[in-house]
Amino acid sequence: MASVGEWACDAVAAGLSLWPPNTAAGAEMAVRPGVIAGMRRSGAGAELAPRPGAQVLLGVLPFLVMAVVAAVDLIAGPRVGFLPLLALGPALAAVSLRPARTALIGGLAMILGVGLAMYDNLDGSRRGYIALATIAGVTGAGAIASAGRRRRERELANVSAVAEAAQRVLLRPVPRQVGPVQLAVRYISATASARIGGDLYEVSATGGKVQLIVGDVQGKGLAAVQTAATVLGAFREAAHDAPDLPALAARIEFSLQRQAAGEEFVTAILAQVADGGPGIEILNCGHPPPLLLSSSGVRFVEPLDAGLPFGLAGLAAAGLAAAGRGLDAAAFGPGDQILFYTDGISEARDKSGAFYQFGDCGTLLDGLGPDAALDRLCEDVVRHVGHELRDDAAMLLISHGPGEPRPGNGQAATGASHPESFPGEIMRDTAIQNAQTGPAAVDRA
Repeated sequence: MASVGEWACDAVAAGLSLWPPNTAAGAEMAVRPGVIAGMRRSGAGAELAPRPGAQVLLGVLPFLVMAVVAAVDLIAGPRVGFLPLLALGPALAAVSLRPARTALIGGLAMILGVGLAMYDNLDGSRRGYIALATIAGVTGAGAIASAGRRRRERELANVSAVAEAAQRVLLRPVPRQVGPVQLAVRYISATASARIGGDLYEVSATGGKVQLIVGDVQGKGLAAVQTAATVLGAFREAAHDAPDLPALAARIEFSLQRQAAGEEFVTAILAQVADGGPGIEILNCGHPPPLLLSSSGVRFVEPLDAGLPFGLAGLAAAGLAAAGRGLDAAAFGPGDQILFYTDGISEARDKSGAFYQFGDCGTLLDGLGPDAALDRLCEDVVRHVGHELRDDAAMLLISHGPGEPRPGNGQAATGASHPESFPGEIMRDTAIQNAQTGPAAVDRA
């Protein structure tokens, strides 16, 4: 717990140095609801609130149990004593109610116990005293347990609030629109009760251009989040003064090697759209290619060079390292859309093991705004899988303003239509092989 709390505080401190985010009014980020969404704030602390239906049931259950015990005792007659079972009331109350309410229910149980003892002719008897003492003892223990539970809930809520702040610093909302470019993002974390995991994204709008990164850290858990924080911090700092995408990638690589977050590596894709420019520049670092929806159809923007993921530069041959990562370009005009994503989406499978046909989703994205398009795509992926996604997944959709309807509606993407042709593992392995054999072995389309 201490290490997590210390890391969260460090992440918040690091992120605040880059605050405020470059977001427009009304920007938002959609994430899977976590435990933070079910919290009630009250004063300096907070408490975890169960669902309304469960809360009502837990509140009524002690009274219901005591009523059943009293009814059974009255029906069975004075010869059969169910008096000690009244202690179930305060015992159940301690599970969910405050200490004062637990004590109140215990007092009600005592009153019922005295009445039932008189009905069972146990008043003044040793058996009756033992039964009432049992109810009183359970009530006292339940009140103490309830106070301890409440204290632990407040501590957990405070730690969760710090973690939420760190999460929002790492994955900040993106602007809805920058110049002619409209943006939307969706993120799903595979880690329970978390809003971030090993996937990452960021958008920077500086110097008349929009730069973005979408990446996937190898691994999960806290180590993956730390690596993601390193990459995002380097991108945010270098995006303001890096002359081009290869220089930006070099800064990220240097930062990742210098901080030595571990043995994790990051597949990522960088992109840049200049104001008034006719296209989009893309630098692929072992990541699944983006999906472009343009007036000429739907296709994957396959990289000419399967660049190394961040963190694996040490595997590169000297010649390839000097040449740097290859830069690709694609036409990107009014009405066009391009979708960046991680393998949590492209490699989603149903119960039979069939991949989601990611290249056939052109009709889902066409004709809608970026937010509505991503909502529809998320619903379609979950429908295909049949349950919530079990891998981190991020999607970033950018649209180049309004334009004429695309004649390619409903077309499947050219190139690979499912991740069997371009999973991150295949591109990563290809990049590693190219690095080990030298630049002469790099195939160019």
